Amino acid sequence: MATRGGDRGGFGSGFGRGDRGRGMRRRSGGRRDEEEKKWIPVTKLGRLVKDKKITSLEQIYYHSIPIKEHQVIDFLIGPGLKDEVMKIMPVQKQTRAGQRTRFKAFVVVGDMNGHVGLGVKCSKEVATAIRGAIILAKLSMIPVRLGYWGNNIGKPHTVPCKVTGKCGSVSVRMVPAPRGAGIVAARVPKKVLQFAGIEDVFTSSSGSTKTLGNFVKATFECLLKSYGYLTPDLWMESRYIKSPFQEHTDLLAMPINKLTYQDEAEKVEA
Repeated sequence: MATRGGDRGGFGSGFGRGDRGRGMRRRSGGRRDEEEKKWIPVTKLGRLVKDKKITSLEQIYYHSIPIKEHQVIDFLIGPGLKDEVMKIMPVQKQTRAGQRTRFKAFVVVGDMNGHVGLGVKCSKEVATAIRGAIILAKLSMIPVRLGYWGNNIGKPHTVPCKVTGKCGSVSVRMVPAPRGAGIVAARVPKKVLQFAGIEDVFTSSSGSTKTLGNFVKATFECLLKSYGYLTPDLWMESRYIKSPFQEHTDLLAMPINKLTYQDEAEKVEA
């Protein structure tokens, strides 16, 4: 029996086999770089990042500031950010005129250093779905807590404790592993864990794991819960610092001058 969607341009097998979308995205890479250079922030967070008052994602996560512009992630992480199309699948809706087919893309982004994001987007065209999924994945970027299996020697390499994530019928459980064990996981969660920067971990999954969308969402929820446990090393007294919005009130109170950012973008081009 052939895989679902196997005769529709390779959309059913996942991991970016739909070459139409990936090829088109590569061609638009130069244009996207130009858009990043001409970025004019429209939010307070974007203005502080553009003026280099915020230099890391941890400052944003510490104060639970929502990220509304995907250029913030590009500006802070830079070229170290990688993306992977996990699957492109056709979805249909029944209308009076017949069936309307659209394409749903699942994209994972990460810097392999404790930050990972998942984006899902549906669109009429494959390239548009991939582009939208990449933007949503950047906006949903989360911090992943790393830990040790035994003694605290060297850099953190695994999950700090046992965590479980669930989506639909799919349940994913992660268990800390000793250094050198590698990522013992299926193909889908292995790619997400690599993007998150985890080197060693044991996993077990149950449910309908052939549903790739739920499988990758359950893995993402599992990583999201890594900061949900209050372990003894987090019992130290918290010293509260001012929010960036409060610290840079004078800068944000100044009127927004779009010409200033436009002039800077023109200088970069020159």
